[in-house]
Amino acid sequence: MTSRPYWNPYLAGALLGLVLLAAFLLTGHGLGASGALARLLAAAEDLVAPGHVDRTRALATYAGGDRNPLGHWLLWTVLGALLGGFASGLSAGRLRVEVRKGPAIGTRTRMLMAVLGGILVGYGARLARGCTSGQALSGGAVLAAGSWAFMFAVFAGGYLLAWPVRRLWLPVAGEDRHAL
Repeated sequence: MTSRPYWNPYLAGALLGLVLLAAFLLTGHGLGASGALARLLAAAEDLVAPGHVDRTRALATYAGGDRNPLGHWLLWTVLGALLGGFASGLSAGRLRVEVRKGPAIGTRTRMLMAVLGGILVGYGARLARGCTSGQALSGGAVLAAGSWAFMFAVFAGGYLLAWPVRRLWLPVAGEDRHAL
């Protein structure tokens, strides 16, 4: 099956805006993913050490006692996003097992950097009281000053790191650029 082209980014952005508007209208909340991951952590810890969850202020709001952390709408939203992404990749012929990397970095290093980056982003999302979808989309939509400051910092950090990291994605000298 040949892969179909990606969606027009302007159309996809407009549709995401409509999904965000629908989320506000139907649930009274915006979109976000880090809360769902915190609920998964609370559920796992509640299975292993239920008494600890009840005594931990950060987790007690999600689980412990008679609270079911897996019954929250955020968790189902993230599951829907994962399944929707899978279905989209499958229908567009873009679903395959691969490691996307440049020629100047090995697969093991790429995987290690992805895991470390994910841990840092997850920790940062908890510190910032929301992930990029929660801060940028939902917080930005309601004009929260902290969310706008967060996004300016994200873009500034990405811009500053682009130059030193880009060499990992460029072809090695003497190789064909189109071989990527």
